[in-house]
Amino acid sequence: MSTKHDITSLDDIKLLVDTFYNKIGEDVLLAPVFNQRLGDGWLPHLEKMYTFWQTLLLQEHTYNGAPFPPHARLPIDEKHFNGWLNLFTATVDSLFAGEKADEAKWRAGKMAEMFQYKIAYFKNNPHNIV
Repeated sequence: MSTKHDITSLDDIKLLVDTFYNKIGEDVLLAPVFNQRLGDGWLPHLEKMYTFWQTLLLQEHTYNGAPFPPHARLPIDEKHFNGWLNLFTATVDSLFAGEKADEAKWRAGKMAEMFQYKIAYFKNNPHNIV
């Protein structure tokens, strides 16, 4: 029986991101949204996600950008965020255990919540541009 370790390195981040997005790619609800948006650009997206989570969880500041604007006009709603968060949480739980793993799930939940509010705002105020 192997015990799970916490998220402590870039290799752990890559395992998390790659495993998660493989699940996204197979998800009936989420795969079409990601495939439409990313097309053949999955690799740059994954690389950006490595740096994003590396910055958040490991305090190794490699991410430069604003995570919300690319999501502002996506055709997504609460069911998409719930599906995304469920897959993310299940992925973290299947691979890791510990303080950073818990932080990853907490941060993902907060991002999903914030993005939902902001997307709803832009849907109701289409004259505002991100």
